[in-house]
Amino acid sequence: MPEGDTLFRTAARLRPALAGKPLVRFEAPRLPRRLWPAPGTLVEAVEAEGKHLLITFEGGWVLHTHLRMTGSWHLYPAGERWRKPAHLMRALVETEGWVAVCFAAPVVRLVPPAGPGSGSPTAHLGPDLCRADTDPLHAVPRIDAVSDPAASIAEVLLDQRVAAGIGNVYKSEVLWACRVDPFAPVSTIDDATRRALYVTAARLLQANLGAGSRTTVHGGLAVYGRRGSPCRRCGTAVRMRRHGALARSTYWCPTCQAPAVA
Repeated sequence: MPEGDTLFRTAARLRPALAGKPLVRFEAPRLPRRLWPAPGTLVEAVEAEGKHLLITFEGGWVLHTHLRMTGSWHLYPAGERWRKPAHLMRALVETEGWVAVCFAAPVVRLVPPAGPGSGSPTAHLGPDLCRADTDPLHAVPRIDAVSDPAASIAEVLLDQRVAAGIGNVYKSEVLWACRVDPFAPVSTIDDATRRALYVTAARLLQANLGAGSRTTVHGGLAVYGRRGSPCRRCGTAVRMRRHGALARSTYWCPTCQAPAVA
């Protein structure tokens, strides 16, 4: 699943081609045609919020997409051949000279202007850790408000209601950086450690908003995707385990991140 930094870069790539320009064409084959914005409608904004991409049109309608495990946004010069088959297209936003195509996203919807009976599609999210103007410490009080005390800290870090933007990669990297056992119940994690986790997550996400490969330590990633390789801090073989309701993978060092002794 794309993480917050990926969506931030996607929005940054689409924005110059779409924002401030009138629509030439809009398509969303699985949405009612009567809702589609008409040609000539101005594209007002392209924004990422956590793992969500929001394209706002004149009049307040918003195209909301969530890519989950399968989706992606591509940007093509008008007339260029697509790199994915047309039957996977879920939304298309064309302006003069550019075509933005969302492929295979499981969440594609048009959200009406805010008013009675409607609201922001991202209102449930915690602070977006990719934003430099966000205080990551605002996530800490949300932990106890929305989390099961028995849930592991690894699962809580993935909860977008607490803080938006952390996915599997950053979950593992942040826990390693802070030397925290991924499988410890969140109720056993003290406030200082909770603060350190979200401050570290914000720092790592924001450090990866530009071009280039994702990097959290010198040489690449500390633990994610490195099962069996030596820990970059102590040399112990990195482990991987799937756990939680969705069996998400977690990579960790059993020495640096050993369970706390009771």
